[in-house]
Formats: sequence, C-alpha cells, structure tokens
Amino acid sequence: MERQSARRSSGSSGPVRVITLGCRLNAYESEVMRRHAEAAGLGGAVIVNTCAVTAEAVRQATQAIRKLRRQSPEARILVTGCAAQVEPDRFARMPEVDAVVGNAEKLRRQTFHTLSLPDSPRVVVNDIMSVRETASAMIDGFGSRARAYMQVQNGCDHRCTFCIIPFGRGPSRSVPAGEVVTQARRLVEAGHPEIVLTGVDLTAYGLDLPGRMRLGGLVRHILRHVPELPRLRLSSIDQVEADAELIAALAEEPRLMPHLHLSLQSGDDLILKRMRRRHTRADAVGFCALVRRLRPDVVFGADLIAGFPTETEAMFANSLQLVDDCGLTFLHVFPFSRRAGTPADRMPQVAGAAVKERAARLRHKGSAALAAYLRAQVGQVAQVLMERPGLGRTPGFAEVETDPGVAQAGELVKVRVTGCDQSRLRGAPLAPKCAP
Repeated sequence: MERQSARRSSGSSGPVRVITLGCRLNAYESEVMRRHAEAAGLGGAVIVNTCAVTAEAVRQATQAIRKLRRQSPEARILVTGCAAQVEPDRFARMPEVDAVVGNAEKLRRQTFHTLSLPDSPRVVVNDIMSVRETASAMIDGFGSRARAYMQVQNGCDHRCTFCIIPFGRGPSRSVPAGEVVTQARRLVEAGHPEIVLTGVDLTAYGLDLPGRMRLGGLVRHILRHVPELPRLRLSSIDQVEADAELIAALAEEPRLMPHLHLSLQSGDDLILKRMRRRHTRADAVGFCALVRRLRPDVVFGADLIAGFPTETEAMFANSLQLVDDCGLTFLHVFPFSRRAGTPADRMPQVAGAAVKERAARLRHKGSAALAAYLRAQVGQVAQVLMERPGLGRTPGFAEVETDPGVAQAGELVKVRVTGCDQSRLRGAPLAPKCAP
C-alpha cells in the first residue's frame, strides 16, 4: 500500500492513455474519460476501461493490468468499466491498481478532478442501480473522419439469464432529444457525414423521458432538424422493442441507413425462453420479413450464441436455419461462456468441445451468407462513404475497395461494384464525389 500511495501522489507528465476492452460503447466512453482526465491534470495516467460480459473478459482485464504495471512501473493506473463496477473489490485488491472507478462516476468531470487531489479515494464506486440521471456524456466526435458515434442511451432494464451487464450499467436512461440534435449538428459541422446512434439497449430509448419519445421519434427528430446530415445509422437493436415509428422511418427515410444489427441470440424457442429473451423465433422471422418488404435493400446482422446451457443439436440446428429464414448477412457469433452471478451459470452446461464446434459451424454459415450477399451486389451502383483512401462502406455496411486515389476519408463517392471476394466488394467510381 505504501508503494501505491507514492504513485498516487507523484506528479506525472505526458498524455493520458486509455486501454479499452469490450464494446463500442466502452470505446466511446473511453474518449470521454480521456478528455476529462487530461483536463484534470492527470497526464501520464493509464485508464483501463474493462468489460464484464464473460468471466474470460474479466480475466483478460486483470492480465492487461498486470502487464501494464510491468511495462510502466511509475504510471498511475485507474481501472473502470463494467468489470470494475460489478467486482470492485477484486480490482481494489490488486497491488497494481491505484484507483477503481464505477461506471457512473467515470463519465463525470468531477471524478477526475477528485482523483487529481493528493488524498483522493482509492475506490470510487457507488450503487449503479440507483443511477437515474440521463446518459448525457457527449463529445465532439468519436470514430473516424467519416463516421461519428453518439451515445444516446445507457443501461438496461432486462434480465437475460446469460448477461451480467445490467448490473454493470444500471437502469435504462436516455439523452433528451434536444441534446441529441444539438450534438448531431456539432458533429456535422465538424465534418462527419455519418452518425451512428449507440446505447446498451438502444431500442429502449425514451421510456424514461417525459413524453416517452421512442427511438423512431428520435430518428425522425434528428433527420428533420439536421437536414444537412447525409447518413444516420443505428447500432445493435432489440427487434422486439422496435416501435412502429422506427419501422416507418426505415421505410420512408432514405438517409436512415438500411442496415440493422439484431439481438437474436438463438433460433430455438425453448432456448430463447431459458435465456429469458422476450421474442420467439416467429417474432424474429416476422420482423425481418416486414422490414424487408418495406425496405427491400435492408441488410441484417445478428448476435447469436452457440452452446447455451441445455442446447441440443436439434436446438442448435434451429439457430443455423435462422440465418436463412431471417436472411442474415453479418453474424457476430459468441461461444457461450459462463459468467458467475448469472442464472445461466447454474444451468446444465454443454461440453466445451461441442460449444466450440457449434460456434465454428455458425461462423462458417455466416461467411457463406456474406459471400452470397456480396456476389449479388456485383454490377450494382452504391453510394460509398470512404473511411480511408481506397476503402469505404455502402449504405448496407459492406466494405468496398476502390482506387486509393479516388477520394479522401469522409467523402461520398458513387461506385459501380465490379467484383468481390469472400469478405468485401471491389468497385470503380462513377464520379469523384456525389452529393448526399
């Protein structure tokens, strides 16, 4: 403890480093923390923003912290994120750690000013379930020159049996629409042609706000009040929560990109029930059919878990078939990983070898679906947003390779698709740039 106190009180210089583990939302929040820490004079500190989605994620976090201490023996190490929120004592016991910061506290400017004081507390973690304020941390831009991510929601009120995240993130809370529009304008003025709305449970947006504007209303609000925004995109959604206005916006708003990443998790009704999901297989298939009828160019991605406890081969076959029945293109496949503290951890487990084998089959199925989709795009014309010279993405989120000299990052280019490989398209520009 003497060595830790010395590190905490010693002055440091240099930039604040942030090590981000886990989801895109964590990456966004890392940028918020970096700016707060630099403003508070914590130069030279290292912030580790952890993930708690699986036991393996927590183990990787502790390994990363020990490695950082070996590499930077004098640096001040601050640990935060979902793992720190759920298991603060675990990280507080690590001699390598100088301070543990909760998920609500990490987004507050005052937290970092407090940590800059000589006698700052070592653990700053409060009850996340008592947090009721809106998730209003906004920054001028995060992502790339082309694409900016904007957090409009945080937390989750659901209790899926495999998930610890609600206990790391707290209850669902939303950023008021007026603040979102103001930030969207700033991002467009800063030169970002595409904004991605993000959240822990994005389709729960607005349920905690007066007037109960839902996600569809927010999308309409942004597109109406920021007419100069060329492209608006959604991150992962829970399709069972999708409101009627959101589905209408997908059908009627060409600036809302036709790419939805769905939280499906399984294609078997009994497994979905044991996961405590709120949809059935028929709900998922019906949603995809409805949206595709209204927006024929829509492209679906999905999260799927292989080897959930009690899953039989027949149940897994239903998940494999879901790829075809929903017309999925981009798969995020997760081999089930036990997480202490969740109901799924107490269920009869599938053998590890079977879990890995099923995950491999799902990934193979996903690769084949992506390849088929890409082949079908050959000969089409698409408006491509360049992420860097020679590489951009279509509205449906497919990667496109072009001549590196065609356009710079952040420019929109009309491209004819001339070919593809197994993972991306190739295209030739029809014009140097195109208006949105």
